[in-house]
Amino acid sequence: MTAASPDPALNAPPPAPLEDAAATRRRHLRFGWWALLVFLTVGLALEGLHGLKLSWYIAPDFEIRRLMWTLGHAHGALLGIVNVAFAATLSLLPGWQPQRRRTASRCLAAASVLLPGGFLLGGAFIYDGDPGLGVALVPIGAVLLFVAVALTAWAATKEVD
Repeated sequence: MTAASPDPALNAPPPAPLEDAAATRRRHLRFGWWALLVFLTVGLALEGLHGLKLSWYIAPDFEIRRLMWTLGHAHGALLGIVNVAFAATLSLLPGWQPQRRRTASRCLAAASVLLPGGFLLGGAFIYDGDPGLGVALVPIGAVLLFVAVALTAWAATKEVD
């Protein structure tokens, strides 16, 4: 016979799938709106840099920096909206298999950091007109985003049928 753990959280039953879906929905809703705010702020800052005509930002030698940071801002804002859409979609797919839903959620969350983060880091450190090593995060984020979208599309198709 095993003794109960003194930590009540360790003795608690695992969350029910509906509770798990609700927690996932709230997490993506919060993350999406905050990501949208952060990356819209980044966009405003980039407009300010351009408006101030700072040479380290607008000079032709730093065109790759402008491109990387613009891509980071755009992908970050878009992925913020995708997270909000994912949260709304969870309400419409109550029969989504919990393991696949969790996988899609984790992939989307990771992609939402890696994709824009890779572009922003790639622009922060440029070498002879090439982006920095941070840009290597972009394809990893893209694959994770693909997986999240594919799993969500599959779940939506199965739920509709």
